[in-house]
Amino acid sequence: MTNTDRMTLGKRLNTREISESAVAMLDESGTVVALTQAAERILGYSAGDVVGRSATLVLPSSEETPTISAFIEQWRAQNDWSGMITVRHRDGRMLDIAHRISTLKGQDGTFRWLVSVTDVGTLSQEAINGTVRESLRTHAPIGIVVRDPQLRCVWANDTMESHDGISLDRRLGRRLTECLPGFEAEALEAAMQQALRNGTTAVHEHRAWPTEDPRREHAFSVSYSCLQDADGKTVAVCAISVDVTGNQRTRERFAILSQARTRIGSTLDVMQTGQELADLAVPVLADFAYVELAESIPFGEEPPTPIDMSDRPPVFLRAGQASIHPGVPESSFARGETVFVPATLPHAGVLRTGRSYLEPVLDTSPGAWIDHDPARAQKIRENGTHSLMIVPIIARRAVLGIALFLRTEDPVPFHEDDLLLAEELVTRAALALDNARRYTRERTAALALQRNLLPHRLMGGAAVEAAWRYLPADTEAGVGGDWFDVIPLSGARVALVVGDVVGHGINAAATMGRLRTAVRTLADLEMPPDELLARLDGTFQRLAEEDANAADQTPTVVGATCLYAVYDPATRKCTMARAGHPPPVIIDPQGQVTFPDLPTGSPLGIGLGVPFEAVELALTEGSLLALYTDGLIETRDHDIDVGMRRLATALAQPDRCLEDLCARATQTRPRQAPSDDVTLLLVRTRSLNPAQVASWTLPNDQTAVRSARHMAARQLTEWGLEGLQDPTQLIVSELVTNAVRHSTGPIGLRLIQHQVLTCEVFDTDANFPRLSHARAIDENGRGLFLVTQLSRRWGTRPESGGKVIWADLDSAPSHG
Repeated sequence: MTNTDRMTLGKRLNTREISESAVAMLDESGTVVALTQAAERILGYSAGDVVGRSATLVLPSSEETPTISAFIEQWRAQNDWSGMITVRHRDGRMLDIAHRISTLKGQDGTFRWLVSVTDVGTLSQEAINGTVRESLRTHAPIGIVVRDPQLRCVWANDTMESHDGISLDRRLGRRLTECLPGFEAEALEAAMQQALRNGTTAVHEHRAWPTEDPRREHAFSVSYSCLQDADGKTVAVCAISVDVTGNQRTRERFAILSQARTRIGSTLDVMQTGQELADLAVPVLADFAYVELAESIPFGEEPPTPIDMSDRPPVFLRAGQASIHPGVPESSFARGETVFVPATLPHAGVLRTGRSYLEPVLDTSPGAWIDHDPARAQKIRENGTHSLMIVPIIARRAVLGIALFLRTEDPVPFHEDDLLLAEELVTRAALALDNARRYTRERTAALALQRNLLPHRLMGGAAVEAAWRYLPADTEAGVGGDWFDVIPLSGARVALVVGDVVGHGINAAATMGRLRTAVRTLADLEMPPDELLARLDGTFQRLAEEDANAADQTPTVVGATCLYAVYDPATRKCTMARAGHPPPVIIDPQGQVTFPDLPTGSPLGIGLGVPFEAVELALTEGSLLALYTDGLIETRDHDIDVGMRRLATALAQPDRCLEDLCARATQTRPRQAPSDDVTLLLVRTRSLNPAQVASWTLPNDQTAVRSARHMAARQLTEWGLEGLQDPTQLIVSELVTNAVRHSTGPIGLRLIQHQVLTCEVFDTDANFPRLSHARAIDENGRGLFLVTQLSRRWGTRPESGGKVIWADLDSAPSHG
């Protein structure tokens, strides 16, 4: 019997599908006894013209045209017959007609023929593909019932019994509600009555469980057409039923797969993609679904190929699971937990072979495979799981994991069609999972590279106190090319730098590392900020050109921005320049915020050739200086000015510690996924006590060397650094001697006591000295070699009007 609890009345379909087919009923002799209105639109004959006359009326007059007797003999032999035939329109033209003839049975062994005709020349491709009409034109089985105006069955064919389970004997002479009580029968009769009232064709869909296959739900499309007599009066309603289960399931499958394109792989997160697959499968395909991925996949690693099951069960992570019962623990494992797959389960076979496993009726009897995993067996029995599918998740010939689909509440077992749909869903998910895995691998590598290249400790020395934050973007673009640094310079000074490489991913991170190394190298040459940026711009362009030539393609990284500043704690002067980078924020000890007016400069690598400009600022001791990348101030919904004001407000509390200010500045951003890396470098300036600096101006003559030695020794005694007198006097003697020898103007000597003792000698010669290796017979050339041996490090830097040669000595000399 039809299960009326599972039958649902579908929406009304496009009436054009049937209105293009004319239906006529013929008696045993081939005489037309009733006709639909569509006949006049197709053949030009009304019911009054045809009813009561032989069907040969529309056949062309020719010696080759079969007689009606020949037609009847052919119809009797085949019972249900279709084909093409040429007929005559009322206006005399010939039409190519697709026609189908079905035998109808009535009471007392009487019968009728139902003829449907369609003018194939007037149909659009969409109309030709109509489900019901196509069934009328071909041998696809159709069920036919003809009912009188009181909806009592007067004629029906044998096929109808397979559609609704009602035998011909029970059907004839009765209304549908008498044979099949329930809401569905009442709804179908309402559709028939509407067709009778309007005299038009109506098409509806409904679902039912036919008797032939009690496990599978079937969908039917039913058309209702009014049959008229010679006076144009409606004498019957003809119902033609077509099993459209295959079409319905195809539409449903396409709908699910269409959803898969938008719902699976919405992010590049492996675990989220696994959950999206499970969510899509429930409830449209399964009552419970879960996804297990090889343990290495969420970390971006390659899956093992093949998966080794020899020593111990392979380890998986439950990436996603979904149930028709939210919150009910239908599995022993929670999402994110580690899962072991014993080799005795079919799961292992799927992993080993890469082929799906379908068990329509799950065997839960003692000794079945579920007994090899007691925890799973208990859950299967508790939940009433009765049908199972296991599908491997395969990408690029590697098994990433498995997806399991189970039915508990739905009594229909899984079939091959369900497995095909599951495999298509998993195939789409596998591509998204592999993309997410590869993205995770690249992002992890880029993060590791970037964190490896970024400073782990910031050494501000006597010049600044420093703190920082770096937040990589959590988007599909991945990690970017932000970098920052605090570089100790000579004379207790520091260089502060923040930069941002255009683009994301490992290429941007690698370029960032090369630029950071270049900045450190150029900083060691003691270049002023504007000259350093000019050199860095040229370096960037050469690197980009080399990469492009090596790969025979355009550069993968097309530019970068940078801000470079040098702060001197002895003078409290800060000199800075920028290359297309956001300006710094300066907050004085009273909380006053300023954005210094710095020339913007062009980004690095653009090749505009515009010189960079440096600006010198005087900073109060304890001033806060904030250098950052645009990811901190840019949002999708607000201008940069809004972000800069927000940053200034967060930092305008100079009494707070730097770590607190870093947290405030980064946490006050709008709550949205950042589209770019966020980098913030905060420094609080210090200054040297005047007593820590001693400087003298010496005449450029032979007395300068002896005076310098005496003044240096006396100053070291005042500072309590008598242990450094000997090496310091030797270094001062050599540097002043060189100044007297190679320059003409006054000579400057400065000693700075900070973490180290710095000796600086200024002269007016712009040429930098170079270390040489003197031979045994040479009288000169050993001065800088001696300085190298006695100092911690030494170097030179340009100064206005000349140069400075400096040397650092440890404040606590060894006594070895």
